[in-house]
Amino acid sequence: MKNRKKYIIASIGEILWDMLPCGKKIGGAPTNFAYHVSALGHHGIIASRIGKDKLGKEIFDYLTNCGLTTRYIQVDPIHPTGTVDVKIDKKEYPEYIIKQNVAWDFFKFEKKWKELAKKADAIYFCTLSQRSSKSYHAIKEFLKHTREDTVKVFDINLRQNFFSARIITESLEKSSILKLNDEELPTLIDLLGFRKKESQEEYCRALIKEYNLDLVCVTKGKKGSLLITKKEVARQSGYLTNVVDTVGAGDAFTAAMVVKYLEGKSLREMSEAANKLGSWVSSQVGGMPPIEKEILKELL
Repeated sequence: MKNRKKYIIASIGEILWDMLPCGKKIGGAPTNFAYHVSALGHHGIIASRIGKDKLGKEIFDYLTNCGLTTRYIQVDPIHPTGTVDVKIDKKEYPEYIIKQNVAWDFFKFEKKWKELAKKADAIYFCTLSQRSSKSYHAIKEFLKHTREDTVKVFDINLRQNFFSARIITESLEKSSILKLNDEELPTLIDLLGFRKKESQEEYCRALIKEYNLDLVCVTKGKKGSLLITKKEVARQSGYLTNVVDTVGAGDAFTAAMVVKYLEGKSLREMSEAANKLGSWVSSQVGGMPPIEKEILKELL
């Protein structure tokens, strides 16, 4: 185990502060994802953009304290660091109000990002960070400069009205793995104009066939998940836990799934590790809680 290969797993997208009822927590799906990849023993790297302000400096300090590199974090001299107002509803699910015209809406594809794209073993990206024209084109360039064997993970991550059929279709065409939740699946199917089918599994198989995907994952909250490849299916009923909030739980799930995918684990092993970590994160506050040693022992 000590000699296992460490993969370079980059995420490109939003980095921000989640303004929770209990106070602010660093967040953004790509940031949560990179944090959990690193916690699982690989090189989790976030490429994003912050403002030249107090909140931006706090992000730099926070990432450094977590052991994450800030080399690929751009500093915007004009636009502020991103923030999101998060409210937790009666069912413990988060509701997001995402501020616009913030630093991560103004990505610039630069030399350092090009170098990262070329050396990454896997790239994580989502829909939200492509909401502005500048960041959309920067992410498009980033993906274009990856290696042919780089695993491209598209977490559809639908938020408010920050998505379109065009961006989703283009993203799917570039992807190896699609991850979404059971509430996003019907929206995706409607946007893409797929014919009505009987089950989630049939929709996933249609997506695999249409976009030549290697894996589709549908998360179902407390009910677990569904993972499908061209030949296999893994259904997981989930793990019982005392839910505090679900912020970042899906990102932790994706991190564990991608790590196990790169490590060559079976679909069942990927599913179990992902559900275990995602479930544990939902029992904590915020999307980047320090992971308990007992949990890590079970996952490594």
